[in-house]
Amino acid sequence: MARGHEDAITLIKTDHRKVEDLFAKFQKARDQTRKAALAHEICTELMVHATIEEEIFYPACKGKIEDENILKEAYVEHDEAKVLIAEISEGSPEDEFFDAKVTVLSELIKHHVKEEEKRSEGLLAEAKAAGLDFEALGARLAERKKELTEKLTHAAKLPPPETRSFSGPTLKRGHQVEAA
Repeated sequence: MARGHEDAITLIKTDHRKVEDLFAKFQKARDQTRKAALAHEICTELMVHATIEEEIFYPACKGKIEDENILKEAYVEHDEAKVLIAEISEGSPEDEFFDAKVTVLSELIKHHVKEEEKRSEGLLAEAKAAGLDFEALGARLAERKKELTEKLTHAAKLPPPETRSFSGPTLKRGHQVEAA
């Protein structure tokens, strides 16, 4: 591996395993302070990972992979995750739905990872078949990841999410939709 960086696929899969481990630790945690710290780490890791994929990896795949729909689905899955990340980041383990939100985020991420890592038709397999330069992509991903990690690790809280695929109405909390 050139320049001492992991290739893009190794970096992405390493991120996936790290977050899976953090979710497992969260599920076992009983102490509220520990849960808060793990939730913050999960959210930070996912924001960094989603950002580097959306800024570097997904654009590199666009126009080169066979099934462009998997890219669109990946963006929508990221947007769903970002909404939950924002909710979790603004909340605390004492909140009524906090654990449930982390659990649903975990399930969403498991699905997303499974889709990206499918052996023959997943995004990573399609990118490999397209012959992308994984060494160069890995170096770019690692550099941006380092920059974002430093920025977000020292931030008091995560910035609000920017979604690509959501454009619907603003939702209201706790209100019933009235029949017409």
